[in-house]
Amino acid sequence: MRTQKNRGRRPVGRTLRVWILAIAAACAVPALPQTKTPAVAPKPVQLTLKLDPAQSQLHWTLGSALHTVHGTFTLNRGSVQFHPASGRASGEFAADATSGQSGNESRDKKMHTDILESARFTEVVFRPDRIEVKVLAQGSSNVQVHGMFLLHGSEHELTVPVQAELAGSQWKGSAKFSVPYIQWGLKSPNTFLLKADPVVEIDLEVTGTIHPTEAP
Repeated sequence: MRTQKNRGRRPVGRTLRVWILAIAAACAVPALPQTKTPAVAPKPVQLTLKLDPAQSQLHWTLGSALHTVHGTFTLNRGSVQFHPASGRASGEFAADATSGQSGNESRDKKMHTDILESARFTEVVFRPDRIEVKVLAQGSSNVQVHGMFLLHGSEHELTVPVQAELAGSQWKGSAKFSVPYIQWGLKSPNTFLLKADPVVEIDLEVTGTIHPTEAP
């Protein structure tokens, strides 16, 4: 039986525990809400298409009143870098102007000496600056490639329609376009008997390898 003296008193141990819990609750620091680390957006991809000159061809056709002349040029090199999303492009494709031939020695000599002056202007170059229709990273695309065409020492704005196909690490393309060489300042090959067209038709079949990189 409890004595009258202890009646109404709380045990000391219980009181001490209550105070400790109260102090701990008052001093507790609330947990900060967890924040997710924002995902880093992947950098856009730039594609570099490198030309394989040995597997590529450039054919040209020049009509005249008497007959149509067919010939070829050798491609020296080629590389274009572009962003599939924006269409921005850079690089160049170069043909050897001194390699032009049509199968007729006297006609070719006149072409190189009087018209192209290929001993002085040794290359014909196309420098793309944008692709006006989106190129599929894989598959076939019909696009318009805009750039500057360097012929006989002068640059001319040109848009070339290109059918391109990208598959794995390989690409190939074909293009047909006209070069108004008389309008661009070259001499006419016309003679008393020969009346040549003022425009030469270009037919390209090109191929090479694909090299994806991060855009700068």
